[in-house]
Amino acid sequence: MCGIVGLFLKTPRLEPQLGGLLSGMLGTMTDRGPDSAGFAVYGREAAGRKITLRGPDAPSLRRTIAALQAELGLVLDVQHRDTHAVLVVPEDRETEIRAWLAANGGADVVGSGQRMEIYKEVGLPASVAGRFDLAAMAGTHGIGHTRMATESAVTTNGAHPFSTGPDQCLVHNGSLSNHNALRRSLRREGLTFATDNDSEVAAGYLTWRMREGASLKGALEASLADLDGFFTFVVGTRDGFAVLRDPIACKPAIMAETEDYVAFGSEYRALVGLPDIDGARVFEPEPATVYAWERH
Repeated sequence: MCGIVGLFLKTPRLEPQLGGLLSGMLGTMTDRGPDSAGFAVYGREAAGRKITLRGPDAPSLRRTIAALQAELGLVLDVQHRDTHAVLVVPEDRETEIRAWLAANGGADVVGSGQRMEIYKEVGLPASVAGRFDLAAMAGTHGIGHTRMATESAVTTNGAHPFSTGPDQCLVHNGSLSNHNALRRSLRREGLTFATDNDSEVAAGYLTWRMREGASLKGALEASLADLDGFFTFVVGTRDGFAVLRDPIACKPAIMAETEDYVAFGSEYRALVGLPDIDGARVFEPEPATVYAWERH
């Protein structure tokens, strides 16, 4: 079933509240997805490249990061949050760092970018948000997902969001029927996938389209022809936020917009704690229609 939420702030005034607002929205969607949860937050821009790592536990992850720095001669800015850590690395050494991690194990790369951080774990959404202290995070926009694993095991690898490109991630409610064939095609284009989840394929598809020059809106419009199945996507990029439902639009979705923000929820109750919600324009996004916003 799953629940998805998203919040895009139009004004800097609300940026310190982003994590707190998103945390409340995520917790409200617990009964749509009690198995695992995750979120992506677009916060301060790093001087280099942010890499979010996930380890089996906090002590193991700390040891892995210490070994990485020692062997590669690096002194990195590292922020630890439970089983995850965000490293700020020189962009010209990201490939070398990824290769070391792949060869030595001990940590998985969850996502990277100048602004994006991703956190996800097994457990109730409120517990996951609390473990990573989501309420204390500031930023311009964020997306979140609560998962009900109806077709696969309950694992952290299966939790959303999925990121396959710098500062780009996706959460998804629905099911794709052609994801295996599409995964093979995208691998020929140089993309790699860490899981068998169809949502990761959708993220990879958008990464490929935008790498080829499409805008976020254009990539989502193209997906209507290339992705087969039923879906609602909420997508984040470095400065953008977008929503798309398939042409049938069988999955529930509701949006609210004010002068200060745009919000998305699988159900209206995810939005009721937002500021000035009584004065918001509340609407159901139309099928096969891209809704996109960008901050400059």
